[in-house]
Amino acid sequence: MKDKIIIATRESLLALWQAEHVKKRIEDTYPEIQVELLPVTTKGDQILDRSLLEIGGKGLFIKELEKLLLEKKADIAVHSLKDMTAVIPDGLKLAAVTAREDPRDAFVSLEYGSLQELPEGAVVGTSSLRRQAQLLHLWPDLQIKTLRGNVQTRLRHLDEGNYDAVILAAAGLKRLGLQERIQSYISTCDSIPAAGQGVMAIETRIGDDETMEIIQFIHDEKVASCIMAERAFLEKVGGDCKVPAGIYAVPFLGHIEAVAFIGSPDGKEMYKRSLNGQTQDAKQLGESLAEALIADGGGRILEELRK
Repeated sequence: MKDKIIIATRESLLALWQAEHVKKRIEDTYPEIQVELLPVTTKGDQILDRSLLEIGGKGLFIKELEKLLLEKKADIAVHSLKDMTAVIPDGLKLAAVTAREDPRDAFVSLEYGSLQELPEGAVVGTSSLRRQAQLLHLWPDLQIKTLRGNVQTRLRHLDEGNYDAVILAAAGLKRLGLQERIQSYISTCDSIPAAGQGVMAIETRIGDDETMEIIQFIHDEKVASCIMAERAFLEKVGGDCKVPAGIYAVPFLGHIEAVAFIGSPDGKEMYKRSLNGQTQDAKQLGESLAEALIADGGGRILEELRK
């Protein structure tokens, strides 16, 4: 067995927390293995004055990490799974997924306790088309303003009075010990999460069987089947943050229950469906949900966004 594992990670506090979490788990299970972090600043972290939609999508958060894997400068990369595009580069694979932290979106504000309390015209910060579409569908009088940067940067913008509220992933706030900033949680019915939200992913090189064997104890099989459905849906609808779509799947007595949507960015059109199926049919379940929503009218929305 190899005596050293190098983990590629982004330099944000949340990414480092996640990488340190995986590092500690490996060290606790394999005390004889030395684990090192290799932090890098990605293009997605560097360009903060434009939306992800403008600069190329959420894949910009992980390309540099994947390059380190392919160049054999790192053995694994730890990601927030929701930051991964649906298609993984040749030579790499999604090797393990962790148990899921809280998948919900969180409402954070200095003055208001929930979305329902916001006045007409309130400014809400988010960088996600998924969140934007669902927020405007339920609260069309809100003013959505792009918000980029790591968790601390987004909270600082709120604290400086640039927004009435911001919407962040509950999982990230909880992992950073910032749950006291959460005023309320948005249900997964009102804001269907991004594929993989709340799950950490470990990516490795295909063929590196030794590393694969070492990290398998981290892998959560129940979550993995749900992730298979969610990522199959994601691939079918177009793959990343350029698409106002979301899906959330949960395991239930050998089945998977999933709910998904495709909506217009202004929230005026919203197509939503739920479906359940056998765990072994997870990929087909995700694809079927996507195909149904595309047929309902979501396909026209996706075509418009590609123009």
